[in-house]
Amino acid sequence: MEKEKNLIVDVDEKPDLLQWLFLSFQHVFAMFGATILVPMMTGFPVSVALFASGVGTLIYTLCTKKKVPVYLGSSFAYISAVILAVEAMGGDISAAQTGLMLVGLIYVIVALIIKFIGKEWIDKLLPPIVIGPMIAVIGLGLAGSAIQNAGFVSDGPVAPMIVAIVTFMVAALISSQAKGFLKIVPFLIAIIVGYLLSICFQLVDFSVVEKASWFSIPEFAFPFSLAGFKEYKFYFGPETLAILPVAIVTISEHIGDHTVLGKICGKNFLKDPGLDRTLIGDGVATAISAFLGGPANTTYGENTGVIGLTRIGSVYVTCGAAFIAIILSFCGKISAIISSIPSCVLGGMSILLYGVIASNGLRILIDEQVDFSKQRNLIIASAMLVIGLGGAVFPLGGSATLSGTALAAIVGVLLNLILPNKK
Repeated sequence: MEKEKNLIVDVDEKPDLLQWLFLSFQHVFAMFGATILVPMMTGFPVSVALFASGVGTLIYTLCTKKKVPVYLGSSFAYISAVILAVEAMGGDISAAQTGLMLVGLIYVIVALIIKFIGKEWIDKLLPPIVIGPMIAVIGLGLAGSAIQNAGFVSDGPVAPMIVAIVTFMVAALISSQAKGFLKIVPFLIAIIVGYLLSICFQLVDFSVVEKASWFSIPEFAFPFSLAGFKEYKFYFGPETLAILPVAIVTISEHIGDHTVLGKICGKNFLKDPGLDRTLIGDGVATAISAFLGGPANTTYGENTGVIGLTRIGSVYVTCGAAFIAIILSFCGKISAIISSIPSCVLGGMSILLYGVIASNGLRILIDEQVDFSKQRNLIIASAMLVIGLGGAVFPLGGSATLSGTALAAIVGVLLNLILPNKK
């Protein structure tokens, strides 16, 4: 239990009031940049994403019996699938929200299977040779969107390009050179710097901020009619089904995050409270977020990073951060300021962010020492990359199709099961 002593504030330790407030603000500050970045890129209301991340964290904490210091934020893995689903539906969010709710259900189903038969089957179904290329496809599939937002197009104005370059460089330099707490918040600082530079170039429209009130209800959307809120419908078409295979990746990330966090805290969270409980907490939080019109929730590398750096592993602190996020979601001015951030700032961030996502796929292959001298591994990775990035479409009958990320995931899983793995 030596590692457990490395924590200044342990998992079940309750700080005094002033310390609790300070540590909670510090934690939510570390999570803020990543949490708001996903809704800004996908068109989800920032206020709903903040509210859902706070509520989701509290749900997760209850499901795990207050034993795991995790803050849930918006998931990057579903960005491309959600964008494609919304575009395919002509701007309607019904397919996206239904798909994300089903993802939450998949989490719960997998959790129940793990509870009764263990998790060894996951390792056999989803080895690194499948997960690595899948993550790479998610990141590289968004490359075109990042370039467009950054303004790197023919005959485009120079000012947005400069803002995008500066935003990218700030995030890159902080990520690679900064020390201490700054290294945990590169996205947030880069967004602030890019926003200030955009003001200098007169690229920011402050009219939205001026009209916004200090207090406002988050812009929820519901699968039924409710006065004052956006309505969508439960939809189970091909656009919805295309989102589900991404759960393969996020479940694997979930296991990895909890393994690393357990090492930092000197505990084995996969045994106590158990992987089944952590998956249920994550899945229920994602389903509720989608029900409210928000993005998928997920455990965050930033959460692990800030706990490892500060050695503050208290569940009370992560819950405090959740309450702060909920309060901020009702501040209309903050949501308006975030929505006024120009696309070139997001483009500069996206170049780094999407690239990092893709590179993490390669990192998994390297860390797990996947042998590409084996034709089997070469075939699986090659097929997944070409199908995922080449715009492949597989008809299922009628208007139903599988394409892109979803098709690549299914192909990877099937090839892994079909091709012999002889030593």
